[in-house]
Amino acid sequence: MTDRLPPSPEGIATAAAILRDGGLVAFPTDTVYGVACAASQPGRLDALFELKRRAADRRIPVLVADIGSVPDAWAVDERARLLAARFWPGALTMVLPPADGGETQAFRAPDHDVALALIAAAGPLLTTSANISHEPDTLDADDVLIAFATQADELAAVVDGGRVSGGVPSTVVDLTADPARLLREGPVPRDAIAGVVAID
Repeated sequence: MTDRLPPSPEGIATAAAILRDGGLVAFPTDTVYGVACAASQPGRLDALFELKRRAADRRIPVLVADIGSVPDAWAVDERARLLAARFWPGALTMVLPPADGGETQAFRAPDHDVALALIAAAGPLLTTSANISHEPDTLDADDVLIAFATQADELAAVVDGGRVSGGVPSTVVDLTADPARLLREGPVPRDAIAGVVAID
């Protein structure tokens, strides 16, 4: 059964403990509700994809508190620092190169107090939208519980942070190239990015 937790310090602490132990938790972001496993528990990605009924070959972003929270395995250059200073927390996702081999990874700092509190308590979170793939987004805790009603044993908890606004997916910029490449334009327009870093 999925626990409904309040967005209080106690609720956040409980959710963070679940994440650190390998559980899956849903929570509000600045657009829709997300569902995550702790980045420190990458072996739980299969469970996350199974919960969403999503193909395991699709990559998902890591939500972080700030640019200083990006793990050392990925390279943070001056462009990333400038963009984070201007647009984080907010609707900009940055794809960063590996620091020493490995794969690229997307990172974002969400502009939502509950999400940031959970990240602060549990560390970076591998996060995707809290819905069954190709089904409508979830905008409150009730939506999440309905979406995963048949998988209540797989989703350990949802932090009930109230209803969120929904909206346009984040802008995605690829910093593995120089100049940077715009992969998806969203709330942060191309011109705003171009005012900070060179973009192809």
